[in-house]
Amino acid sequence: MGGALCALPSPHRDSLLLETGFLAVLVAPLRQPPHHKQGPQGGLAGASPHEGLPFWLVRWLLFRLMFASGVVKLTSRCPAWWGLTALTYHYETQCLPTPASWFAHQLPIWLHKLSVVATFLIEIAIPPLFFAPIRRLRLAAFYSQVLLQVLIIVTGNYNFFNLLTLVLTTALLDDVCLSAGSGNSRYKKKPTSWPRALLAMPSLLLEFTVYGLLAYGTVHYFGLEVDWEQHAVHSRTTFTFHQFSQWLKMVTLPTMWLGVVSLTWELLTALWRWTQVRGWLRKFCTAVQLFIFGTATVALFVISLVPYSYIEPSSHGHLWTGAHRLFGAVEHLQLANSYGLFRRMTGLGGRPEVVLEGSYDGHHWTEIEFMYKPGNVSRPPPVVVPHQPRLDWQMWFAALGPHSHSPWFTSLVLRLLQGKDPVIRLIQNDVARYPFHKQPPTYVRAQRYKYWFSHPGEQSLWWRRQWVEEFFPPVSLGDPTLDMLLRQFGLQDKSPPRARSSSNALAQTLHWIRKQLSPLEASTLLWGLLATVGAIRVMQALLGPHSSRSSPLTKEEKHRPAPKKDSGAASKQAAPAPDNCSSSSQTPRRKK
Repeated sequence: MGGALCALPSPHRDSLLLETGFLAVLVAPLRQPPHHKQGPQGGLAGASPHEGLPFWLVRWLLFRLMFASGVVKLTSRCPAWWGLTALTYHYETQCLPTPASWFAHQLPIWLHKLSVVATFLIEIAIPPLFFAPIRRLRLAAFYSQVLLQVLIIVTGNYNFFNLLTLVLTTALLDDVCLSAGSGNSRYKKKPTSWPRALLAMPSLLLEFTVYGLLAYGTVHYFGLEVDWEQHAVHSRTTFTFHQFSQWLKMVTLPTMWLGVVSLTWELLTALWRWTQVRGWLRKFCTAVQLFIFGTATVALFVISLVPYSYIEPSSHGHLWTGAHRLFGAVEHLQLANSYGLFRRMTGLGGRPEVVLEGSYDGHHWTEIEFMYKPGNVSRPPPVVVPHQPRLDWQMWFAALGPHSHSPWFTSLVLRLLQGKDPVIRLIQNDVARYPFHKQPPTYVRAQRYKYWFSHPGEQSLWWRRQWVEEFFPPVSLGDPTLDMLLRQFGLQDKSPPRARSSSNALAQTLHWIRKQLSPLEASTLLWGLLATVGAIRVMQALLGPHSSRSSPLTKEEKHRPAPKKDSGAASKQAAPAPDNCSSSSQTPRRKK
């Protein structure tokens, strides 16, 4: 299950980053309130009425991402997904495996197939629960998504994508889950009134009904059978492509209406919160904010319906024409995008891999080792999350077809022949480990291999490989073949670039910082920055609650000595005080 959310081309990952980044602008508060107290419904008493709307858009984005990712695996008619065998290939054929991928690949086949079933359950059946009115259902959906993303992070290097998805899942939580204050514990200890307890019974019954339907549907549609003799759980798809297409046609529009109903409820809730605002000036300001954020939320939702409907063509045609016009007007901004994480599995007959080689004489060739992608069969797969080594990723895509489908590869060969340092650092950050760091190679070529994970017991080997064919012919500077390819792709060197002015202080500072950090690997640098930010947040969390808790106590201590100075009636009023433990019960007595 760890690799079920398969590799996504870089443009789609960047589209998700763009869409999430724009939503982050809306989610960020307009002002930082000095202190928030716990509200009666588990919310924050000082929160603005509109603050739930951007979080709803994040939840809707998460729904579109996960639901489409599950659906496209079946609409692609990929035999690996339909046969539930995708994960028997995935761990060794994904772009950049991790050491845990080798161990996951050795798991029994029945467990791989069961993991695919669990993936379909998490990506297709559970996302509608993101909008469930029952809190425990939303929490169950949250934990299932977190489980999937964590397993993917452990078994695959998908840069920032899964970490970003984990951030999106926090939209399924509420203030009670995220708050670290002690006010929640007091609220939870309050006895539940009998009307609320009576209303909780249908909610609990509905919750168990949903779990029962999910369990029944999984067993029925994937034919789960327990084999007690072999200690295995066998599975198979019991529905056809036509049946799934009809089901998808039946549910696509209702899922859009589910979004409409959920958004309408969110808008009504925001409007009700606005009615509780005190003061005409503050009420006017919050009304303006609510109008702006409400309009933006509705507009972004309508825009997102167009790319979401791509999963089912007939539903796409039934959309309101105004939604198509609105989407076309802002499509270049990529405010909303379609998602589908690799519809088909690749490398079913072995992992294709391009190996670059250089030579000084054209007879003795030396392999050019990349930092991250497989090459040396004795080197373990690296862990590079959250960094995305784009050249290593593009090498994986290039291996899936001829070099003519990847014109940039010819330019890469040219720069290696020229010995361009920035390009060499994309291959090896430590230039000393590049085999031609002293002098550029005279000839460069590329071979295509097929790689497989080694079998358990093979000492000091992580991979097995077999030569397939020549991927790129041997070329040198001035070679007619190289010149012809460069002209064909429009990559021939033109006039030299203009020298950039270094008089700008900011440019000089950035250049110096980059020079100082260049010896560090990108993944190490990113984890260092994340650890620093995490340490700062931990310190704020440790110091913040202490100061906020201590201030109310000092205020009470200042007020307590005053009644003791009074005589007579004051002492009589103070007599029942031991029966009242909380400060809230004492305060009304003092007012009397």
